[in-house]
Amino acid sequence: MNIENKNITYSKEVLNAKILGEPIVALESTVLTHGLPFPQNTELASEMEDAVRQNGATPATIALLDGKIQVGMEKEQIKTLIEAEKPIKVSLRDFATAITLKRAGGTTVAGTMFAANKCGIKVFATGGIGGVHKEAEMDISTDLIALSNIPVMVVCAGAKSILNLPATLEYLETMGVPVIGYKTDSFPEFYSRGSKLRVSVRLDDVKEIAAFAMNHWSLGLQSGILVCQPVEEEFEIKEHEISDILKMVSNEVIALQKENKLSGQQVTPYELMRVNELTDGRSLKTNMRFLLNNGRLAGKLAREMGSDNNTNFS
Repeated sequence: MNIENKNITYSKEVLNAKILGEPIVALESTVLTHGLPFPQNTELASEMEDAVRQNGATPATIALLDGKIQVGMEKEQIKTLIEAEKPIKVSLRDFATAITLKRAGGTTVAGTMFAANKCGIKVFATGGIGGVHKEAEMDISTDLIALSNIPVMVVCAGAKSILNLPATLEYLETMGVPVIGYKTDSFPEFYSRGSKLRVSVRLDDVKEIAAFAMNHWSLGLQSGILVCQPVEEEFEIKEHEISDILKMVSNEVIALQKENKLSGQQVTPYELMRVNELTDGRSLKTNMRFLLNNGRLAGKLAREMGSDNNTNFS
């Protein structure tokens, strides 16, 4: 097997898992650089990796360090990433920038999907995907583009509830992306369990989801697969509790965009920060909870998929 790529570096743990054909779960790193505050980001990094290991797979947190795509990170590397000055938010367009300028960066959902696929990793755990923005419907996250053409399974808590969720689901349907509800008929709404929107198929068993993925890709279909798992009721912030807050934050964003004080990749981190402030920290607790849950489920899925989860080096 060819494991050489000048732009990719593996941790010892991940490289060993690759060589032995053991299950691996990709983890994003913008949750560390742009999503969660210190010290919750470092705590979450360790706990989420442990959640993957405890469920039978090797965690591979992906980031950009020293001009390389780092697949699997040691604790010191995570510390370096978090403490980096102005780390880049790395989506598909940003890899060459980070590599050329040797910048540190956290990978988004789209960026992590791309890197995972390059390494033959088929399962990826995150919090929520990006989507179609409420403030400007032509503002469409690259996450949706990646899901349409990168064959990786993404385990999440739905799309971020600050988004236009019906439009996001319509886009996924148009692009042929299956949206699986794990033990739910409803599309989870990030902070809440969801009830209004429907997934394309409900599956209640890890074996069924693994079989679904193999059937989908064996037909030659090249889209990703979205596996949605709602947070437990005790940790959710119900829609009626958070809807006014989301409207307030949306209006703030529109005002800041008109004043040219906020744009592009700045929008989502700002929105998440403001929601956390306005919920007195509840949204952060919910966020951390479903991230851990998704890590656990992704570990089980990667283990169930076995060697099919770890198909090639690039």
